Amino acid sequence: MLALLSTSPSGLEQLWFALIGVLWLGYFFLEGFDFGVGTLLPILGKTDVERRVIINTIGPVWDGNEVWLLTAGGATFAAFPLWYATVFSGFYLALFLILAALIFRGMAFEFRHQRDDATWVKWWDRAIFWGSALPALLWGVAFADFIHGVPIAAHAAWTGTFFDLVKPYALLGGLSTLSLFTLHGTTYLGLKTVGDVRNKAHAFGQRIAPVTFIIVTGFLFWTYLSAHSMHHSGLVPPLLPVIGVVVLGGVGWLIRDRLEGWAFLATALVIVAFFTTLLLNLYPNVLVSSVTPHFDLTIAGSASHPYTLKVMSWVALIFTPFVLLYQTWTYIIFKKRVGHSHNVSSDATVH
Repeated sequence: MLALLSTSPSGLEQLWFALIGVLWLGYFFLEGFDFGVGTLLPILGKTDVERRVIINTIGPVWDGNEVWLLTAGGATFAAFPLWYATVFSGFYLALFLILAALIFRGMAFEFRHQRDDATWVKWWDRAIFWGSALPALLWGVAFADFIHGVPIAAHAAWTGTFFDLVKPYALLGGLSTLSLFTLHGTTYLGLKTVGDVRNKAHAFGQRIAPVTFIIVTGFLFWTYLSAHSMHHSGLVPPLLPVIGVVVLGGVGWLIRDRLEGWAFLATALVIVAFFTTLLLNLYPNVLVSSVTPHFDLTIAGSASHPYTLKVMSWVALIFTPFVLLYQTWTYIIFKKRVGHSHNVSSDATVH
């Protein structure tokens, strides 16, 4: 069965690899600032009112942003079932932790204001923090493992343990996404709040920007060194990660000068450049084997039947515009800044 060693991917297979990549980019762009805001909750929210303002910035949109994850997972299952099955076998514990974190975070948004009890609220605030920081870290670890390699043997059989997923390169990838999403959260809060929370977001953003720059630059540099040592560099144009690093280097300046819209767009661009670099470096594989390149899972060897891909293409063509229109409408409706309800007109009131 070494269909894993199949020929070069067809046009439909390449299309669905690209579409799944776009879904992941959309998820990390939108959910990235959600994760950042949740991670910043105990850092910037020193009073209960400040924490409620912070939560209300993502209150109307966080669940809609997670639709991108569900769609990306469903599309991967339908278009590349072997990729899906192998990842869920080998990354089972990591994905379970992500799922548990997302569940408890969602519960926290709904339950924290249901009781006027400080202990009750404190525990749900912790759930928001860990439910944001843990996925932000583990998604970076997972995508780093995709391209750096995990122990896959013949017939896509997983032969490793959880500790094979947390090697130094993968951990640096996790720190990169955690710091990058946190920075993205600060630019979002600067754009969406007023008063003390906004000022704190600006101050913290200026402190974390250079740290994020060092971590992300180091990870991308290691990515290229690793790719060239394995004589494989995917399709990545050298200018792409350079653009991401240069833009990231300017985020601190944009925050300092209170160019909030540009700062948010800059962190969004860096996230897109970061994950595009990883996905293009992965091509034409979907999962690299650390055992031998002969056991790499390729796009062609992991794809569904062409008829399945054709049907999926029509479904995506018909329904994707509706999803995009609905989400755009949601952000337009809740575009105003969030603050103390007594001194700012806001679309989201403090619970």
